[in-house]
Amino acid sequence: MASKFLGTQINPDRFHKGQLPFFIILISFSVLMILPILFIINHAFKPQSELFAYPPAFFVRNPTFDNFIELARLVSTSGVPFSRYVLNSVFITGVGVGLAILFTALSAYGLAKLHFRGKKLLFEINTISLMFVPIAVQIPRYIVVAQSGMIDTYFAHIFPLITMPVAMFLIKQFIDQIPNDFIEAARIDGASEMQIFFKVIMPMIAPAVATVGILAFQLIWNDTSTSTLFINDESLRTLAFFLQTLTSGVGNTVAGQGMAAAASLLMFIPNLVLFVILQSQVMSTMAHSGLK
Repeated sequence: MASKFLGTQINPDRFHKGQLPFFIILISFSVLMILPILFIINHAFKPQSELFAYPPAFFVRNPTFDNFIELARLVSTSGVPFSRYVLNSVFITGVGVGLAILFTALSAYGLAKLHFRGKKLLFEINTISLMFVPIAVQIPRYIVVAQSGMIDTYFAHIFPLITMPVAMFLIKQFIDQIPNDFIEAARIDGASEMQIFFKVIMPMIAPAVATVGILAFQLIWNDTSTSTLFINDESLRTLAFFLQTLTSGVGNTVAGQGMAAAASLLMFIPNLVLFVILQSQVMSTMAHSGLK
């Protein structure tokens, strides 16, 4: 039962006028958060006259599909079929997200529930790695990829991106909250560590797994650096790289601005759809990742 203070419920079951200030604040922040999404959508449908209007308008007045038509026309002139870039991105993202979830969850489980020497040191190393921006590790990453013989392969797209320190931190914090009694009961029943991981731990950390899936999807789907640094074969490059180079080649022209806006929307839609589907899981992870 919700407690009361001076006759007013702290957490009333129905709307109460005392909640109005909180609704005003939350709605204001929600509007600020949704403005970039609305701008991306409106910007992609602006005609040339509105793209270069001054002062610039936030909302489109005369929406048009000309930007998408021009983008499709330019895509059709490419030497590599557009479907090849799409399939490359889908394959690389699908495999990359799966491996990122597997390796991240396995590492987090080991650091959270297993006992071995150096566990705290490994976790501290993972925490320290959060401070390094991607540009700081590009040279050592290229050396590792080149010496491993992964240049011009799908592995060059996948392996540099599946290690995610922030994701491992989130899942470890989530696993820390799972009582050890569940694990001990499974061991008494004869379950191996891998069986415990897949049949006990993974179902219980589904919200954290969904969050890592979103983070990995955004990282891999929007990545262009691996195609730039590690890939010379055009048929192995991704959709994000193709659209970036396609629009940057005409980026200083009038038509280039509209095509760039259309390409940005096309790359953004999968991220938005995935987040909308899994947003409840993400909120659950954020609420529990800092608790013990």
